[in-house]
Amino acid sequence: MVAPTRKLTSVALAAIGLSAGLAAGAQAAVVLPVTNLGFNNLTNNFTTPGNPTKDFFNNVGPVGWSVGAAGAGGTLTYVGKQGSEGTAGGNGNVYAVYTNPGFSNTVPAGTNFFQADGNPNYENTIFQSISGLTAGTTYTLQFQQAAGQQVGFTGDTTEQWKVFLGVGGIGTDCGPNPCLVTGTNNNIEQDSTLMSTQSQHNVDWNSVNMTFTPQLNNFTSIAGDGTGTAILTFLAWGDNGSTTNLPPTVFLEGVNTPPVLPEPAPLSILAIGLLGLGGIKLRRRAKRNANA
Repeated sequence: MVAPTRKLTSVALAAIGLSAGLAAGAQAAVVLPVTNLGFNNLTNNFTTPGNPTKDFFNNVGPVGWSVGAAGAGGTLTYVGKQGSEGTAGGNGNVYAVYTNPGFSNTVPAGTNFFQADGNPNYENTIFQSISGLTAGTTYTLQFQQAAGQQVGFTGDTTEQWKVFLGVGGIGTDCGPNPCLVTGTNNNIEQDSTLMSTQSQHNVDWNSVNMTFTPQLNNFTSIAGDGTGTAILTFLAWGDNGSTTNLPPTVFLEGVNTPPVLPEPAPLSILAIGLLGLGGIKLRRRAKRNANA
């Protein structure tokens, strides 16, 4: 009667092998080396009177990140602390969003978020230069996104992030309506999952995973060792570029920071458990044989 034990051991070994294979696959992924992943390294502290938790992007100046040219209506981009997504921020500005159903904490404590109006007349890009990239190598990029609507407005909206890796220079042209994205030549574009926000509601944080495989034409410069530099750009995109001021609001946090979500027990733990059960069964059989 050794067949059941052998089968149990085989299952355990298979689980260990699968767990090791998954771990090796995870280690093989090349993560895009973004700096200041959580917007928590700031040039200036939050100074909004009555609400030291959210301020204009340019007021706090996240290290490593730059902001593009403002839209025709001025820039409505912010950095805030976790939990302040629905609050107002920026001196004299009341850009609070509806908190129905609310925003959960999805990244480690101390990580800030970036917020932008998705109406192209009021938005601009944020970007950073990333060096040491190798042409033909696939890089992964993971972040969390959310969406909302400014308090006092109504109407269903849609929101997403347009993300680019390349020579940069991304902007918008609102001569036509809906607006068009400009400067996309020699940039790789990936769009996040489209979020649909009901009137006076929001969409809670959700994870986005992307991959980029830059080529030489995507580099702004090439080093002597053959590696290159490219620009990573985020563009808030609401209502497919419409300038109707509903407005669509887009949030970004935890760039390349694993989300805080309940996870199932690792396969390796399962394998150890199965081996343990197999060992117990063998000991019991040996004891019965000894007493026979």
